[in-house]
Amino acid sequence: MYILKTEASFDSAHFLAEYNGKCSNLHGHRWKIVLEIQTEELKEDVQHKGMYVDFGELKKDLRNIADSMDHALIIERNSLKETTFEALKSENFKIIELDFRPTAENMAKYFYEKIKILGYNMRAVTVYETPANSATYME
Repeated sequence: MYILKTEASFDSAHFLAEYNGKCSNLHGHRWKIVLEIQTEELKEDVQHKGMYVDFGELKKDLRNIADSMDHALIIERNSLKETTFEALKSENFKIIELDFRPTAENMAKYFYEKIKILGYNMRAVTVYETPANSATYME
């Protein structure tokens, strides 16, 4: 089995609605996404001979997803009062609403599914909230 690994990072803010602790307050992270894909066979075409995928392509696909979340407020849908949400939108803040609480665990699964849709044979996605704290998702 061959395992390819690449990573990307982005900065964003979030909070954990209805959480009893300091993470219920708005705070930021330098999120790091570590993507692992796998294959048992390498390609034989001239361009990709001896490869599963060109690292440049893989990095670009992961970077596009990370960039879409960079410098945003990531929130669980309906976790802000409507007046707060509308006030932030009126100030042109970049807000990303998700259907789940933006924990490291949920974000790992979210990125896993986003990359899998692109056709990669997934192994795992690890999301770091801090250099010492991460969550990994794999099927």
